[in-house]
Amino acid sequence: MSTSSISDSIQLPERSLYLFKALVEHFIRDGQPVGSRTLARDSRMALSPATIRNVMADLEDLGLLQSAHTSAGRVPTVKGYRLFIDSLLRVGVLDKEEVKRIADELESGQNLNALMERVSSTLSDVTKLAGVVTLPRTEQEALKQVEFVSLSDNRVLVILVVSDNEIQNRIIHTAKHYTPAELQQASNFLNQVFAGKDLPTIRAKILKELESMKANVNQLMQTAIEIAQKAFVEGETRKDYVLSGQTNLMDVAELCDIEKLKKLFDSFNQKKDVLHLLEQAIKADGVQIFIGEESGYEVFDDCSVVTSPYEVDGEIIGVLGVIGPTRMNYEKVIPIVDVTARMLGSALNSLN
Repeated sequence: MSTSSISDSIQLPERSLYLFKALVEHFIRDGQPVGSRTLARDSRMALSPATIRNVMADLEDLGLLQSAHTSAGRVPTVKGYRLFIDSLLRVGVLDKEEVKRIADELESGQNLNALMERVSSTLSDVTKLAGVVTLPRTEQEALKQVEFVSLSDNRVLVILVVSDNEIQNRIIHTAKHYTPAELQQASNFLNQVFAGKDLPTIRAKILKELESMKANVNQLMQTAIEIAQKAFVEGETRKDYVLSGQTNLMDVAELCDIEKLKKLFDSFNQKKDVLHLLEQAIKADGVQIFIGEESGYEVFDDCSVVTSPYEVDGEIIGVLGVIGPTRMNYEKVIPIVDVTARMLGSALNSLN
């Protein structure tokens, strides 16, 4: 369900909204399922636990809350968090010390790689979660030319000429032996199709479009596809994003299951899911929040990702964000991500 449809389709009485907001805030703060007695004690409304239980049951029927297996309390669902964030959350304002801390970490004078590492680690340090930032699109390597040289034992030397005439060499292993003529034809085809495109775009197209075409193309294109899959995908050398603080997630109760952590860390290493999610975020206007299953990737079902694009000279060139549990302090994380994105844009402008 989209953000607007959840907010627009649920009309709750003021009392229900108040108790729902109190429950979500209580759960975010303490991490424990919230029961009616807790709300009755903490609520400013003179309501009995029985009345509160009835309200909570109604909220559960609407899909905003769910019962915890180990207690009589309830916790927010993804749908509940979405309503809370869209309609009830008051985003905090960072105090001057926090703003200065971020500004000091992102001060100009650093080279690009050092700056991006600093951004990621700063997001992690300030939020105690995982910080991520994509490299500026303008800095992505673009292909100028690719050549293949046949070696022994089904090995092929790949020569990539990229932006600024940088030459990258790598050796790949192929399923069969290719003649020099076949390799020359393959390189001619790939240069014609991909010259001038950045390497992440090339990798994405090879994995998606060309693979789907494979059964319906001639031998030349099949050869080009098979070699390119190894040359551009297996031979990836440049980092697409910088991630820091993923070990912070090991301290989060909801994520401390070994199997969950393994899948999450594997996703970080393989990059594909994270990159696809960040690619959606770069198209957003301002801060965007993916809550649990909203990301579309099972590995993030217990996580929220708060992102914001950053820009230079009015052009969006990347995105940064924070990855943490769905039970994160959105009130504080959202302005941290927003402010950091703006400061990164300023720092990059000073580098130009």
